[in-house]
Amino acid sequence: MTDIRNIAIIAHVDHGKTSLVNALLKQGGIFRENQEVQDRVMDSNALERERGITILSKNCSAYYNGTKINIVDTPGHADFGGEVERVLKMVDGVLLVVDAFEGPMPQTRFVLEKALALNLKVIIVINKIDRPDARLDVVADEVLELMLDLNANDEQLDSPIIYCSARNGVASTDYRKPGTDMKPLFEAIINHIDPPNMDVNAPFQMLISSTEHNDYLGKLAVGKIESGKIKLNQTIYITNYFDETKHYAGKVVNIFSFNGLKRDPIEEGTAGDIICIAGIPDITIGDTASETADMLPIEFVKISEPSVEMTFMVNDSPFAGKEGKYVTSRHLKDRLYKEAVKDLSLQVEDGVTADQFKVRGRGEMHLSILIENMRRDGYEFQVSRPRALFKTIDGVRCEPIDKVVLDVPEDSVGTVMQSMGVKRGELLDMSPIGSRMRLQFLVPSRGLFGYKSQMLTDTRGEGVMSSVFYDYEPYKGEIAGRNFGSLISYETGEAVTYGLFNAQGRGRLLIRPGEMVYMGQVVGANPKGDDIVVNVCKKKQLTNTRSSSSDEALKLIPIQEITLEAALEFIADDELVEVTPKSIRIRKAILDHQLRAKSKKPVVEG
Repeated sequence: MTDIRNIAIIAHVDHGKTSLVNALLKQGGIFRENQEVQDRVMDSNALERERGITILSKNCSAYYNGTKINIVDTPGHADFGGEVERVLKMVDGVLLVVDAFEGPMPQTRFVLEKALALNLKVIIVINKIDRPDARLDVVADEVLELMLDLNANDEQLDSPIIYCSARNGVASTDYRKPGTDMKPLFEAIINHIDPPNMDVNAPFQMLISSTEHNDYLGKLAVGKIESGKIKLNQTIYITNYFDETKHYAGKVVNIFSFNGLKRDPIEEGTAGDIICIAGIPDITIGDTASETADMLPIEFVKISEPSVEMTFMVNDSPFAGKEGKYVTSRHLKDRLYKEAVKDLSLQVEDGVTADQFKVRGRGEMHLSILIENMRRDGYEFQVSRPRALFKTIDGVRCEPIDKVVLDVPEDSVGTVMQSMGVKRGELLDMSPIGSRMRLQFLVPSRGLFGYKSQMLTDTRGEGVMSSVFYDYEPYKGEIAGRNFGSLISYETGEAVTYGLFNAQGRGRLLIRPGEMVYMGQVVGANPKGDDIVVNVCKKKQLTNTRSSSSDEALKLIPIQEITLEAALEFIADDELVEVTPKSIRIRKAILDHQLRAKSKKPVVEG
């Protein structure tokens, strides 16, 4: 089969993968000349559009000179590495997209390492060449150095380099000569990436690389046909390389081929093509679909283990059940276990009580995206502070270590180094990039919980930070916790200007007048480090000479809106984040002031 190419687009976060797919689709005959196309058309999830990141891998296809190019757009964030690892099994080559200014970043290394290990062919795409600060002559060398460092073979080191501006839809093989369209990239894909080497006459076999649910068709399974053909209403056998007990038959009710952004129903799928099948409700990622019952399942990359854990629990605050649609432990359990089937990087198990569940993921962002998606779907629940997962290796207690890259202004380097020292960070490299400095550290994962806001403070909002899991290393010792305490609401009621005005002298507030609060809710931060109970519901005593209108003269300092990320960074071990479709609240795990004073240990234990 020579008229198909299967490629994945891999890169660090925000280096322009999804914009590149847009350009390929526009010039690959997918949209009409006059059709309006929204920016980043592949990011269909509302959360992906808001954050400007790809979370789930997506499939589409473009056409060039009669050749069908199946394209998989993968996430760039390492927390979604499980997505990257499994989709690479579907393709024969990758486009490695690198920002023309930033060059290779931690996730660039992470995704490229996965691709090289699978012996995939690589096309290097230096993107954003229209940036005024682009370092076109240097970045290509940095990418080749990275490939050498990752033990790429001679063929991979001889990869073509294409310079492009995905936003403007132009590409060129020479950065000194700007292109006029994406033709050089299409040519490189056709000439450098091999067509699938599949046997059409062998029995049908396919590895399932991703799944999703459709309200009308049920479970949909996507994968590349490794051999043979599949027809409508054919009976196939499902097995799994890591689970010998799995062995059952199912009937293929629908087959779809990717055509641009659409899925076209087809009668027959052929070896080498990426297709989608429906009709088998229990099929999961990593399963092998075969024509006969005696065929051996295809080996599958075991997804890397989670490094962070959080406890999800039923909301038991005084405001529980007022804003959410799904509030019971049954709702929470069903959703979390379904999510674990869809996302192989996620692990879920029952907690200490029937209302608690331990959820493990690849990082803080991985879990915060899950929380955000659940609240948007109408779920109401509480979560604990993220915890790093420790391991015992050869009798030694080890902890997950992240590799962190920080791009900061030169005058902030000292402050950042000091903060990293407190976090037990070990400096690997320090190099100037223009008027800024790039610092690389190895830091315990637990040291990074809540560090992002501190980093922005240290760099006056100009710092850029990214991290990727590095390895497990022996425990690095105690890390100082947060350096501020909480302001805690004394009673349940409505926050009023008078009470808030008195409380703001104690620290930074998180709530506004008119908001309902409850006893034990965290309403602010105390910079002195101690927890203080404040009465934000306290009203002024009215007399003949003092009226309530004089409250209007009290000036309140504007508050910063609490986001989910900010809340997860804020909380201490004895605090929880209450998540509802309408609100994010921070609260003490023990709401009663006297009971909390008696109990010094955290309620939620890892």
